[in-house]
Amino acid sequence: MTDISPAARQLLDRLNRTLPKAAFRPLGPAYLEEPRGLYTGHACAVVAPDTVEGVAEVVRAASDLSVPVVPYGGGTGLVGGQVMADGPAPLLLSLERMTAIRSLDVPSGVLVAEAGAILQDVQDAARDAGLLFPLSLAAQGSCRIGGNLATNAGGVNVLRYGNARDLCLGLEAVLPDGSIWHGLKALRKDNTGYDLRNLLIGSEGTLGVITAASLRLFPRPRAEATAIFAVPDPLAALKVLALARAEVGESISAFELMSHEGLDFLTETMPQVRQPFDVPPEWSVLVELGFTGPGDPEEALATIFEAAFERDLVSDGRIALSDGQRAEFWTLRESIPEANKKIGAISSHDVSVPLSALPDFIARGNKVIAGLGPFRVNCFGHLGDGNLHYNVFPPKGHARGEFDDRKGAIMRAVHDLVHECDGSVSAEHGIGRLKVEDLQRYGDSARLAALRAIKRALDPRGIMNPGAVLAAE
Repeated sequence: MTDISPAARQLLDRLNRTLPKAAFRPLGPAYLEEPRGLYTGHACAVVAPDTVEGVAEVVRAASDLSVPVVPYGGGTGLVGGQVMADGPAPLLLSLERMTAIRSLDVPSGVLVAEAGAILQDVQDAARDAGLLFPLSLAAQGSCRIGGNLATNAGGVNVLRYGNARDLCLGLEAVLPDGSIWHGLKALRKDNTGYDLRNLLIGSEGTLGVITAASLRLFPRPRAEATAIFAVPDPLAALKVLALARAEVGESISAFELMSHEGLDFLTETMPQVRQPFDVPPEWSVLVELGFTGPGDPEEALATIFEAAFERDLVSDGRIALSDGQRAEFWTLRESIPEANKKIGAISSHDVSVPLSALPDFIARGNKVIAGLGPFRVNCFGHLGDGNLHYNVFPPKGHARGEFDDRKGAIMRAVHDLVHECDGSVSAEHGIGRLKVEDLQRYGDSARLAALRAIKRALDPRGIMNPGAVLAAE
């Protein structure tokens, strides 16, 4: 049983008088455990207001009584930002009842969604209006748009459309003192001082609570095509990407790298997932094109393959001939994380490096890991934007628990190499609680000082998601 502080009891008494009964949710394991099982949190209660005014009342009361608040979206984060295990039991502030699509302006290409809206529902609303909201993640059936923005989520379409930050025009948010910022503008240009929108995006609930967002919509591609090409190595994959850009420009929607280890994991744990090659190639790339104007994307993929084949950059390939086959290709790519989970990673790394450094990083990383033990490495990810999921697994026949004492050394070695390559130890998952020490270790001192000053200025009581991103002071 969680010990509830006197201040938390006062807070709950106050909220019981001001919020409807429906705002209080049962406090169960689903709110206190993150997907990888790395953290188990605690809380004094879960409250889920259904209006921005209700959220403001919760935060204002928590500020008055100095009770920590942990904003909670879909609970799908992978770095522990949504769970708090240490310190006084916080109040979990869930956005699950704020799910409305408030408006959709087709001529302007803007959709306003509340923070609790499921990403898939936002995508569907845009599709029903003949438009596209391009943020696409494996967890899109359960993650919520507020959490996507709070973590600046990435996904498979960043190459063409950008991160969540690039898809947001304005925000409505509750600041740490309980005041409401009404920033739901739909402007492409707004040079009126410091950009509070971009400050809150990626802040992981440490500077306020996002309650709604104005989101950019795009024309849906008139025609799409998907292919998988076998390539000898990551350098060849980058050269294929360059050929594709020369052929179709910005019409590349996704360019994903997969290693043979990932496909072997699928064979081992999920044999029902169809694979396009009888023998998994050493490396392969999944390429998707989307044309809004004239032209045939399947023909373009064939042209790209032929040019790459002539240069010995690809050895084999499959172009999807139907929507069903396209779906199979994407199922293959999107099943790799699930196969990883079944195998059990010793240490997982969400990193990004400059494209020019990417082949060298992978080669050096594999040598470093080989020097630490007979481990397996599954390297895959969003090649087009330099984001790799570089994950280390036990030898076949062994369980990850046998190597718990090696996890720290493996993570440090990978992150040191990322830093040497002028990369980032957090590409799209955020810092959360998992990478607080990494941010301190690898971060620029002037930037870190500025981040702390911003945190103190906006959240002087330190109530907003303490311990996430920055170590609690």
